[in-house]
Amino acid sequence: MVSLRKVRYISTLLVLLFTTFGAKGQTQPSATDEAPKFAKQLQEAEEKMALVMSKDIEVPIPKDMAGGYTHEQHKRNWDALYNGGRLYKLTQHPKYARYVRDVLMVYAEMYPTLPLHPSTKSYAPGKLFWQCLNDANWLLFASQAFDDIYDFLSKEEKKKLERELFRPMIDFLSLQNPKFFNRIHNHSTWACAAIGMAALVLEDKKLLKRALYGLPIDAISEEAVDNDGGFINHLQKAGFLAQMDYAFSPDGYFSEGPYYLRYAIYPYLIFAAKLDEKRPDLNIWAYRDSILKKAIYAMINQTDADGLILPINDAQKGMSWNSRGVVTAVNIGYASLGEDPILLTIASKLDHLMLNEAGRKVAEDLDRKNTPSLKRPSISWKDGWNGEMGGLTILRAGEDEKSGLSLVHKYTSHGGGHGHFDRLSYSLYDDGGEVIQDYGAARWVNIDQKGGGRYLKENKSFAKQTIAHNTVVVNQKTQFGGKVKDADKVHPILLFQQLNQKGYQVVATRDTAAYKGVDMSRIQILLDDDGFTKPLFIDIFLGKSENPVDWDLPTWFQGEFLEADVNFIQEPVMKPLGERHGYQHIWQDGKAAIGEGTHTFSWMDNDHIYTISCLSIPDDEWILGRLGANDPLHNLRRDPVLIQRKRKQKEVLFAQILEAHGTYDRVTEIPFEPYGKLALMKVELLNEMYVILSFQDQVGNSWTLCQSRQNMSGDILHEVSRNGKNWEWKGPFVMTKSKTDKNNE
Repeated sequence: MVSLRKVRYISTLLVLLFTTFGAKGQTQPSATDEAPKFAKQLQEAEEKMALVMSKDIEVPIPKDMAGGYTHEQHKRNWDALYNGGRLYKLTQHPKYARYVRDVLMVYAEMYPTLPLHPSTKSYAPGKLFWQCLNDANWLLFASQAFDDIYDFLSKEEKKKLERELFRPMIDFLSLQNPKFFNRIHNHSTWACAAIGMAALVLEDKKLLKRALYGLPIDAISEEAVDNDGGFINHLQKAGFLAQMDYAFSPDGYFSEGPYYLRYAIYPYLIFAAKLDEKRPDLNIWAYRDSILKKAIYAMINQTDADGLILPINDAQKGMSWNSRGVVTAVNIGYASLGEDPILLTIASKLDHLMLNEAGRKVAEDLDRKNTPSLKRPSISWKDGWNGEMGGLTILRAGEDEKSGLSLVHKYTSHGGGHGHFDRLSYSLYDDGGEVIQDYGAARWVNIDQKGGGRYLKENKSFAKQTIAHNTVVVNQKTQFGGKVKDADKVHPILLFQQLNQKGYQVVATRDTAAYKGVDMSRIQILLDDDGFTKPLFIDIFLGKSENPVDWDLPTWFQGEFLEADVNFIQEPVMKPLGERHGYQHIWQDGKAAIGEGTHTFSWMDNDHIYTISCLSIPDDEWILGRLGANDPLHNLRRDPVLIQRKRKQKEVLFAQILEAHGTYDRVTEIPFEPYGKLALMKVELLNEMYVILSFQDQVGNSWTLCQSRQNMSGDILHEVSRNGKNWEWKGPFVMTKSKTDKNNE
């Protein structure tokens, strides 16, 4: 640890004069001159920096993993550098520039002597941190601070920082770590942006070229992987512009998922904004048909009604619009890319602003403009750099997101090392949050007690496995045998979708590669009907195998079981459902033979009551399970799951309808509509060409779903007859409603 207490004590006495008066005796800018939200942000930053500057500068020798003292102290330092630089830029108070300079000088003294971090757990160990990624984080924030105080520094100070800190760190992160720098991944995005920002401060064209275009293609093995199992050398492209070319689909979907985009969007936008200023010839905001603007909107729309990032692929739940990356995206997106009123509406919901001109612009317009209400439509994105690798669809039904339902239907590419084996999976949301959940990642970010904050072994043994998701598992085995390389080669396809159909919305997808010899397709519908409290969620899964196999459909519901129309039998001793592929982590809590017909299962969560109606055939089973088996360190949440199992079948149909029908008032202790309204589900027709299902409510209303399985053209007229019933419709799908005469049944 290095202390500058004595030097800084004398400096502080001198700085007091500049706190009120500038170098020429002029009054410094005041927060009261700013828009209220920006003034508040500025004041909070000054108060935070006053506390930081009242203490010794601490620059410890690196030792710990994420969450440990040295790791977190170096993160606090990059935050202090960034805030100090911003405050100097905004207020011109020399005390902030002096503090930033002093901290950087301490790092310049230490860095040339640093060996690799003592941890050996990363594919690319850093020096300040256990992985190069965090070193790149530090460099990006430090480069911004260096830029902010550059004119304050003496010529000798600039040379020392350049020679002993910035250039050595730049070379370490690139020339000495090509497998970290030369790839398409959020890790490399941080490195390219950090080196590019430093290059612009140093006015070094060669370094800037390195940041923009990468190193010459090297001989990294095609089998080389990172800590998450992602392949490093798979596109033979590198540099910041290549990240923009290949990490996004043409409409802005980020291949690693929205959780990692809210992390990676920060370096993308910070560097792009500086390039727009320093290299206008690149026209960076227009690059690849304005791909960064598309990415901003994709990220914002891949959130729930409360602004929480959807937990797609590896993701820690609870990440929200208030994360640094989203705040940056909203501020820069609004100020630099069109002043969209919707972005201003989202900014009004955020706790923070950027401490720069973009943040000031947002604050000023919040103070003088009305913001429109936020009503987000159903939306779909293609995946893959070429837009031909599956996609993601979000259906939203109801008066608004809070009172309705939102469905996330996932048919993306695998997503590399952060991907999960979850082809044709989904999650469902209402105003209570997750109704049917995606588990997310098994990780306690920056919690030292939990594996140094890294991904836990249970992330691979459970969270990535197919049984952890709401999609069919064949023979209790994970898709692609759990092999990332195989999963990365192929992707599901979109059969059709209708996002603006009156009364209902639908998406249908197909996969033929997740299991050898198995063809799977899924159609999901949100039906908005006045006869129900909220929209209905309808799920139809069709599977066909070359040989008889077992089929499991897990439903990861949230909350507590209320009742079912069958009895679950508990074993005297609880045992895991299996030995591998994630089953080893699920306790069997009960089992029931559900037989042929329509069966119901109800639960309550967040004072909301839900019922699933399920269509079954003879010998079908329900298994009630709960996480926690073979988990002695309690790294997994103890979440419940309902599994419908079909044994030794070549062709199967799973059909479920979920009703969000009731609520419970804990003050009056009175439930409202505690029981669902559905009465009967029936397969009217199922063959190679068509699937036709019907269902009824308890008062005689009937709905029929007709789907073509072969021709997805919207112009084809289908005419089908069976058992005296006739159906006629145009296009791949239709849903109709009629009144059933109960007396003539």
